[in-house]
Amino acid sequence: MDTAGRVDALMEGLRADLVRLAAIPSVAFPGYPAEPVLAAHDLLVELLQGVGVEHIERIDLPGTAPVIFAEIPPPDPVAPTVLLYSHYDVQPAGDERLWTSPPFEPTPIEGGLRGRGVADDKANAIAHLGMLRAFDGRPPVGVKIVFEGQEEYGSPFDEHPPTEPERFACDAVVIADCGNLRPGTPSLTTGLRGVAEVTVEVRTLDQALHSGEFGGAAPDALLVLLKALATLHDVHGDVAVAGLRRQAWAGAAYAEEEFRELAGVREGMPLMGSGTLGERLWSGPAITVIGLDAPSVDHATSAVVPYARAKLNVRFHPQQDPREAQSAVVGHLRSLRPFGVPLTVTPGDTGPGFEAVTGGPAYRAALEALAQAWGTEASYIATGGSIPLVNGLARAAPDAEVLLFGAQDNLCNLHAPNERVLLSELRNTVVAMCAFVEKYAKYAKYATRATHGSRAAGGRDGTDG
Repeated sequence: MDTAGRVDALMEGLRADLVRLAAIPSVAFPGYPAEPVLAAHDLLVELLQGVGVEHIERIDLPGTAPVIFAEIPPPDPVAPTVLLYSHYDVQPAGDERLWTSPPFEPTPIEGGLRGRGVADDKANAIAHLGMLRAFDGRPPVGVKIVFEGQEEYGSPFDEHPPTEPERFACDAVVIADCGNLRPGTPSLTTGLRGVAEVTVEVRTLDQALHSGEFGGAAPDALLVLLKALATLHDVHGDVAVAGLRRQAWAGAAYAEEEFRELAGVREGMPLMGSGTLGERLWSGPAITVIGLDAPSVDHATSAVVPYARAKLNVRFHPQQDPREAQSAVVGHLRSLRPFGVPLTVTPGDTGPGFEAVTGGPAYRAALEALAQAWGTEASYIATGGSIPLVNGLARAAPDAEVLLFGAQDNLCNLHAPNERVLLSELRNTVVAMCAFVEKYAKYAKYATRATHGSRAAGGRDGTDG
């Protein structure tokens, strides 16, 4: 039976296991019970054992849910090792009144399933298991599996892999916490924007003052803050902070109407910025005001505001240094004196971006595998979101190729009500995973023979000719 046939024969069982896993409300945020998170952990261990994985460990770190680490040794000395990553925790459901069906009752929909976590990221954990089942637990490469339990809230595990480089050593990493640009369009994510936070605040008065008696001369802190925030973008909506990197995007991207629908942009509203959507979303900066401390409209009084504060979320080019990007925004704001008033600017947390090196044998194998699974050529895409662990794994295995693909798609409503996964995307991801390890094993063995032959021939081309 060919690869697709093997996977098709497994799909009923994989779907059933996804339903079991997604029915567990494994939210690892503060204030939520730990028992469901541990139940999801235990179910995945059970499923790994069921496919014949013998070496399974539990990594316990302070302040985070347990990490599953499993290993299958390479079938022969020249076979490469692939590390497979996904996570078993999920976002909170949010307002359940906005869901068409209960978030933790996985519900059949046309072509797929609806429920919290079915796409992000439990379908990808099931895809890894599906690949192992297709090979009866004996894939043509060595395999290391990392299933994390607190990715959505944030975890000290992000920085752990470099402290144990031997454990995480591998030739290629597959981060299955992302997916296709749209259903039916195989995509490899090659860039992740970095992230930084900045807080800016203004205090101008000891207390609020009557706006009729004092307005017009007493410095209004909210007006000062708004004038400062307005300088962060130009008339087109492009970021106007010097020192933030932007370059053209050469890969695939959304069509404008597609993005408008995805983002729910209201009719008649323009998009912010100029240039291609790939530049605006992935290879250029973005600054968003994510919080504002100011009097609410419902409780407003006729008074000059004495104090105001805003929190900014900064996204920047995958290759830009986080401190450099954050310093550019901090320096811009500190240089301002709106109406002569100085600002208090405080840098917050940062996270690096990531840009993959795409020229190696793992990328060759992945591009061919994705094309085989979906029947069309794969594209490079990026994401404005962050996956901090990517850099931790890259530091632990600095020579490994890092690939990001999976069973999600950008229309799946991850982190939103009515999250869904399409079974066709799950099936094709499993097919692609199987084809990837087969092709990668072949290319790695060929490269090893070529290297040995070249040495034996005194530096001549040692291929089989």
